[in-house]
Amino acid sequence: MKGRRLGENGPDVSVIGLGGMPLSIQGRPDEEQAIRVIHAALDSGMTLIDTADVYCLDHDDIGHNERLIAKALAAWPGDSDRIVVATKGGLERPDGNWTRNGRPEHLRAAADASLTALSVERIDLYQLHAPDPDVPFEDSVGAIAELREAGKIDRVGLSNVSVAQIRAAEGIVPVASVQNRLSPFFREAVDGGVVEYCGENGIAFIAYSPVGGGRLNKKLPDHPAATAVAHRHRVSAHNAVLAWVLAQGPSVFIIPGARSVEHVLDSAKVADIMLSADDLLEIDTAEFSTA
Repeated sequence: MKGRRLGENGPDVSVIGLGGMPLSIQGRPDEEQAIRVIHAALDSGMTLIDTADVYCLDHDDIGHNERLIAKALAAWPGDSDRIVVATKGGLERPDGNWTRNGRPEHLRAAADASLTALSVERIDLYQLHAPDPDVPFEDSVGAIAELREAGKIDRVGLSNVSVAQIRAAEGIVPVASVQNRLSPFFREAVDGGVVEYCGENGIAFIAYSPVGGGRLNKKLPDHPAATAVAHRHRVSAHNAVLAWVLAQGPSVFIIPGARSVEHVLDSAKVADIMLSADDLLEIDTAEFSTA
């Protein structure tokens, strides 16, 4: 599978990675099925897996997705040393809710718990899940920088951030990646200059929810622009949209989620889709309603 460098001086990883969240939240498959999905992703050539400590049902289930990935990697017959596992800290799941906690002491404890859940001595890529409005951003980033200095993480990433926040973080620690939402439904990462900034500064841009998320992606098979582009390339409308996201910049990666082997194998085909300028323009100028 086609690869790109994960940040300046980082490893080459597949442009398509596996988003682990659907395997551990509400509606998740059983463990045997989930491991089959992860193995199918790895067998297809994906060398990037994205997870987080909060990909789980609630506070008592913290680390579920990390433990699942560790178990799948241990049972996979391939070279697991080639696989980059990116996790995140900075959220919590009280009573199944999603809340922010960017306090340094929380991030330190969360990273230690992720090391245990992933069964590793060093985390490949540790990302601040989201800025916490109740904590100075520099304090949260500084805590992650300290984790890097302590050898607990290899590379630092940010998620759900602006260009100004990326610049502020770069004053503290080298930033390898930025993970923000990007799809034809939600283009703020392009319109706000984040994708462009990452491309110009050697930062990997990891697009999450690249088909819009669980509710919106169901609209794609009936969307005129997505289906027109898909028809020309003989692929699904979902794959046409994934290819559009990949084409937004030279440092863009996508991490579509999957609950079935069929879905993960379908997403893997996107690496071979080359959209024309007309294809891109058709999706660029189309309306993708979130209503």
